[in-house]
Amino acid sequence: MVDRDENIFFIEVNTRIQVEHTITEVITGIDLVKSQILIAMNYPLSYEGIDIKSQADVQMRGVAIQCRITTEDPSNGFKPDYGRLVAYRSASGFGIRLDAGHAYAGAHISPFFDSLLVKVTAWGRNRNEAADKLIRALREFRIRGVKSNISFLINLLRHEDFRKGDISVNFIGDHPELLVPPKWKDRATKLISYLGDVIINGHAEVKKIDPNITFIKPPIQPFDSQASFDDGWKQVLDSYGPAGVVEKLKSTKAIQFTDTTFRDAHQSLLATRMRTKDMTNIAESFARHHGKDVFSMEVWGGATFDVSMRFLKESPWKRLELFRQLMPNVMLQMLLRGSNAVGYKAYPDNLIVSFIEESAKTGIDVFRIFDSLNWLEAMKTSIHTVVNNTDSIAEVCMCYTGDVLTHPKYNIDYYLDMARRIEDEGAHILAIKDMAGLLKPSAARALIEALKGSIEIPIHLHTHDTSSIQSASYLEAVNAGVDVIDVAMGSMSGLTSQPNFNSIVEMFKGHDRENDIDVSSLNKFSDYWEAVRTYYYPFESDLKSGTADVYQNEIPGGQYTNLRPQAKSLGLEDKFDLIKQNYKAVNDIFGGIVKVTPSSKVVGDMAMFMTANNYTAQDLIDKGDSIDFPDSMKAMMRGDLGQRDEGWPAVFQAKVLKGEKPYDGKPNDFLPPLDLEGAYEDFKKKFPDMDDYLSFLSFQLYPKVFEDYYNHMEQFGEVSHLPTLAFFYGLSHNEEIMLDISKGKSIIIQFLNANEPDAHGNRLAIFRINGADRGVIVKDRKAKIEIIANVKVSEPSHVGSPLQGSLSKILVKEGQEVEVNQPLFTIEAMKMESTVTASNKGVVKRVFLKEKTLVQQDDLVLEII
Repeated sequence: MVDRDENIFFIEVNTRIQVEHTITEVITGIDLVKSQILIAMNYPLSYEGIDIKSQADVQMRGVAIQCRITTEDPSNGFKPDYGRLVAYRSASGFGIRLDAGHAYAGAHISPFFDSLLVKVTAWGRNRNEAADKLIRALREFRIRGVKSNISFLINLLRHEDFRKGDISVNFIGDHPELLVPPKWKDRATKLISYLGDVIINGHAEVKKIDPNITFIKPPIQPFDSQASFDDGWKQVLDSYGPAGVVEKLKSTKAIQFTDTTFRDAHQSLLATRMRTKDMTNIAESFARHHGKDVFSMEVWGGATFDVSMRFLKESPWKRLELFRQLMPNVMLQMLLRGSNAVGYKAYPDNLIVSFIEESAKTGIDVFRIFDSLNWLEAMKTSIHTVVNNTDSIAEVCMCYTGDVLTHPKYNIDYYLDMARRIEDEGAHILAIKDMAGLLKPSAARALIEALKGSIEIPIHLHTHDTSSIQSASYLEAVNAGVDVIDVAMGSMSGLTSQPNFNSIVEMFKGHDRENDIDVSSLNKFSDYWEAVRTYYYPFESDLKSGTADVYQNEIPGGQYTNLRPQAKSLGLEDKFDLIKQNYKAVNDIFGGIVKVTPSSKVVGDMAMFMTANNYTAQDLIDKGDSIDFPDSMKAMMRGDLGQRDEGWPAVFQAKVLKGEKPYDGKPNDFLPPLDLEGAYEDFKKKFPDMDDYLSFLSFQLYPKVFEDYYNHMEQFGEVSHLPTLAFFYGLSHNEEIMLDISKGKSIIIQFLNANEPDAHGNRLAIFRINGADRGVIVKDRKAKIEIIANVKVSEPSHVGSPLQGSLSKILVKEGQEVEVNQPLFTIEAMKMESTVTASNKGVVKRVFLKEKTLVQQDDLVLEII
């Protein structure tokens, strides 16, 4: 046939039974195949097995539509796909007929045969009814492991013109939107792919499995989910604003507590690896039992933001949303690194502003703002944004270091001056951030008493119990009038974490500032965390007891936990004492600095660097001109982390920068404002499956981390649904777990078995999902691979296979001259042959593969020069 534009089309016409015969059978009720066989056996049409006595017996009833489900990719020119069917589930129901091929879970789809899986025929009383039934049936199919054309068929059946019959041979070409696939979730297959990888290869973060660890189910305090929540400080904030909170705090005699279990406690003890699920499991129960008892709960910010994406493959924003939902009577608190937000570098001011505004909208009530160098200038944008653009509380930090009673710089006068300036900037609350746990009892009393006599705003004290005496410091601080102190649930306290919440409450029994809290109830929550903590044993630090070393090296609590694993990864574990000495030496070079993330990280990097290269502090001074310092040190000397009021040691700074000019102001001042609107539009195009504004902010703060997280989500789905033991350690044989993958939808996953690796190092992991077996192919990274994969196209002169299939014929030889469009080789796949021709004139330099070789897309076949 030829159309008006002289385009040539072919139509097949013959008298044999065709694949479309099912349509005739459905609308006439006549079995054509059976009838054909009986006619061939010389039975007449009137024979009772055929029962067609006249033309009147052949009647059309309603409308039928048939489609062929194939392993073809509509978005890629209907290119055939092949491989193993991980899962196969077909449809059924009134008016649906299936004519199956060889589709079943575990079937191997060959590249050498028809890509048809099954023909589906739907019958209805009219065209629209038939189309609707067919769409319903197609949506019930589950085909995993290979691509299929189901999305195209659904798009086609939904199209208004198709339903009206207003179509032509150019219909698909005129409607490219038909080829755009919907976003199939495929959640179960993605999750078992993750589980299979962990079972076979282990979790990347779990270096060693301890078979002697016994896990018990964490006990959750029961509660009445229908009862109303007791009012807490959150209701004070919502009703009276930050000023109301300040006034009530100043007029409340009882000491108030901030619980850090959900943030700093696990960050300090367990390398920030606590998963959202283990916190949300207990969050509502805690809010109902003790939400009224705590001033706030620190739940977000600091390292938890990037670690949740980087290692736990979770959204930090979804974590915050869940906390807000489950703890409506609790003020939620975060740690904000001033101009560094939750990152390790400076960002444009308008990005900081947008981040704070969205954090407040999502659930943050208290912003604890600090600068790692105590440089107030770097905190002003954050302070003013919280105060002026949100209804949240600006709690601004002075970072504590040294000994306030003896240090030549960081003395009482230093902190009084900084506190006054913080108050003048509009801070609602002053925080003392003692990251290393250096605030001794006598110093705590002296500092709090001096501050109480100099400023009007409340004071919130934070410390780490690395030395094991910080409970005494709290007692002295409370006696001196501090308003709020940070504590952690008993089994998550001590060492590099905060002092013990449960014990502190007991300590103040009978004190004139007692806060009457049910300790027996707190102890039950401690039991929960004691059980959960065993799940995270690979991330425990080796610190077994408090240490007075901290008064010499001044290593912050959270960093102390991470320093030894870092040393081990660099092969320096046996030199850990020297690393601590070098940490102090670097600090001494600067005359003592405030050491909080990210400044503490720089000092730690330098300590590792010195230890690995056998440098002394004097070497850094004497040989600095020829030493290539770590990038983090260069960044700090350049001013990327901000400034110190007294500046940096000029000689050392010059040796590090080697002629590079440092900043003389805020690093943010040298960053142009981010085009938030334009950048967001670009982001949505790059990450279409995660295109909300909060994810956009995550990307701006951590581009590479977010991209890796996004790719992990695309490959493995929402792994946050998995129980923690399954997430870190996989499943044992026949172990079964039940998990919620969305509201009202649960699945049961059971691990059955995994076979031995094949020649390619691949293993088949078999699971049972809701009673149906499903298998996934997992690359065993420990297996010895026997088959070498074909080389891929990488140069303009390379000619590769355009699709998967068999290299059926090679039509040229090495050294042969070829012309443009001259046939080079043919690929056979899915009953069709494709001929690849030369795009350039040249000489065949080399033929890499032999005929009959199985090739993948872009496998290198030959080279033309």
